[in-house]
Amino acid sequence: MRSILKLVTLFGAVLISGIAAIGAVMAQSIGQPRPWQAGLADAASPIMERITWFHNDFLLIIITVITLFVTALLVYCMIRFNARANPTPSKTSHNTLVEVAWTVIPILILVAIAIPSFKLLYFDRIIPKVDMTIKATGNQWYWTFEYQDDNYKGIEFDSIMLEDDELKPGQPRLLAVDNNIVVPINKVVRVVVTASDVIHAFAMPAFGVKIDAIPGRLNETWFKATKTGTFYGQCSELCGVRHAFMPLAIKVVSEEDFKQWVVKAKEEFASLPVSPKKIDLAMTKANVTSAN
Repeated sequence: MRSILKLVTLFGAVLISGIAAIGAVMAQSIGQPRPWQAGLADAASPIMERITWFHNDFLLIIITVITLFVTALLVYCMIRFNARANPTPSKTSHNTLVEVAWTVIPILILVAIAIPSFKLLYFDRIIPKVDMTIKATGNQWYWTFEYQDDNYKGIEFDSIMLEDDELKPGQPRLLAVDNNIVVPINKVVRVVVTASDVIHAFAMPAFGVKIDAIPGRLNETWFKATKTGTFYGQCSELCGVRHAFMPLAIKVVSEEDFKQWVVKAKEEFASLPVSPKKIDLAMTKANVTSAN
């Protein structure tokens, strides 16, 4: 029995050390992926905070307890009931109490998981009172964003990935774009999502947001950013040869900075010429279509 306890204790120590190491890696920075990152993106919205709690602080504990319990049972069985320790095996074929227990206990565990899971789904799908609405349209292979509230009429722009030679210091490769979505902190933003050609997906891990962009259909989601900074996501639906080069970026700023940006954006995007990169992408799309 002492050897069993030692093995279980060693396994638990290794598991806890691994979890602590993962937590240390996750706590380094926010907004974008980083080398050797493990786990979920750092939460920057109420939705992602709940997702993180549900995954890390609830499910992980349940899974860890189950894993330790099953491991202890396996080790106990291997030591207690091997041929040398137990040369005459038991011929017991049924045990009502054990059979009821291994049926009822998993059901209770699943019910305990289901209740907060359904609450999280409800919180994610029911949009609260909205402060602003942005329409996101997926194209092969870039995004078009339109601010739809009366106060922001005229703000519409394409968001295209920056090439390596266009990156500024601190901008992540394959994630930085030429035009960020800009939103104020602590405001409920509804995102209406659609596509112009094939199915795309609007995904922002730090906000706990992921929803398909389907041609001819409007889907909607929401977020409320609780931290300032620039956060990066990507199209997460296979949408063509440049699927991996279709990021999106959301810059969260203070209300005062957002007001100043709105004034500049109305002037900048009102007379914005067609981007040469947009023309190149259109030609690439046409060439791919003709080749197929």
